Amino acid sequence: MFGNGSYMLWVLLPSLALSLYAQWRVKSAYGRWSRVVNARGLNGAAVARAIMEARGLTHVGIESIQGVMTDHYDPRGKVIRLSESSVQPSVAAMAIVAHELGHAEQDKVGDAMLNLRAALVPAANLGSGLAMWLLIGGFALQSMGSFGLGSLVAWTGVLLFSAAVLFTLVTLPVEFDASRRAKRTLSDLGLVSGSDAKGVNAVLDAAALTYVAAAAGAVLQLLYWVSLLTGRRD
Repeated sequence: MFGNGSYMLWVLLPSLALSLYAQWRVKSAYGRWSRVVNARGLNGAAVARAIMEARGLTHVGIESIQGVMTDHYDPRGKVIRLSESSVQPSVAAMAIVAHELGHAEQDKVGDAMLNLRAALVPAANLGSGLAMWLLIGGFALQSMGSFGLGSLVAWTGVLLFSAAVLFTLVTLPVEFDASRRAKRTLSDLGLVSGSDAKGVNAVLDAAALTYVAAAAGAVLQLLYWVSLLTGRRD
């Protein structure tokens, strides 16, 4: 890779290490608390209905979706889709469902960061798909002597990739706020006991780390490309 191995040392390895650690945290927390029945004995759908009634989210539909931890809120369809794993009355299912309905609450109140993230989706998708090709093409042109054109192409790639990076950064406050809402709602409604609250925190905090890992990796990669283009090599 470019930079005589510095890409692997300063970008790939740290990003991979943090990503693997985040995945381990999620699997560990989910694996433990998916086997613990919550004190109220409520499955995901029952938790969803209780929260929707209390938070004025009765306009949100509930649908099923295959998979494990594939639960998500669809702001376009105003529907929360619950995975097969949420059929069980576990602490993990309670945490995940409450988090997704935190997004539904954000949508209801017109949360600025949620709207910004949605607006960034087209640019982020474009950046993720084209940026690397432009960067590689730009550096290739520079190596063949077309330094001006190569720089232009490469900086265009950096600009596009920046949109993808911005998306990962905006995602952080959106996800953190959804988890905060979830924890508060479960507590306010008396749906969690002391031990359940510990499990909810463990599951949601571990999930949040995956977004931190993604954002950190994206920022490191962006800084690396910028350093190459500005001539600051290791």
